[in-house]
Amino acid sequence: MIKMVIFDLDGTLVNSLTDLAQSVNKGLKKAGLDEKPIENYKHYVGNGREMLIKRAMGSYADDPEKLKIVSDTFNSEYKIHCNDNTADYEGCAWLLKSLDEKDIKTAVLSNKPDEFVGQILNRVYPEYKFTEAWGKKSEYKPKPDKAALTAILNKHNISNDECIYIGDSDVDVYTAKNANVKMAGVEWGFRGKSELLKAGAEFVASDAKELFDYIISL
Repeated sequence: MIKMVIFDLDGTLVNSLTDLAQSVNKGLKKAGLDEKPIENYKHYVGNGREMLIKRAMGSYADDPEKLKIVSDTFNSEYKIHCNDNTADYEGCAWLLKSLDEKDIKTAVLSNKPDEFVGQILNRVYPEYKFTEAWGKKSEYKPKPDKAALTAILNKHNISNDECIYIGDSDVDVYTAKNANVKMAGVEWGFRGKSELLKAGAEFVASDAKELFDYIISL
């Protein structure tokens, strides 16, 4: 029986692509580099802020001066604009409420910098309270390292077989595997069903109702 569902954030509970892309693009422009189409950012996200910026910069990421310009600009811009366009995915508010009604705890574990996670969740899901909401904390390595996920479970006395991790990318599949917990993918996110299945996801949901039914069946 599942007692805790831990969600990835970007591409799973919230569509944050436009705000991420625009903040990085402002940094690229300031550094004299070409801005990238928003669609490209689907393949840049997933491994945290540093990798997002380096992927957008390409070979120019080896230039420390330009890297600092883009990074500093992103940090200042995203702090202000992280909720300009970011929104929930259809059915996710219902999913969270339905899990709560079943007395199943919910948490968030993201590679997004920790300071932004609460800010976004409070704006997108103002009426919902997560048991935990963690971004990338300094004391833990980013996903797919298992340490942060394991720490959440230990904090709430949840065993591995009582948890399922939900995400939209191969990083999320590998995180669940490393932590030895169940995993379900969502095809509405940034990476799509094929990447999830290729990485080893045993189940990929097409909508929130299908995901809820799967979780309850375990």
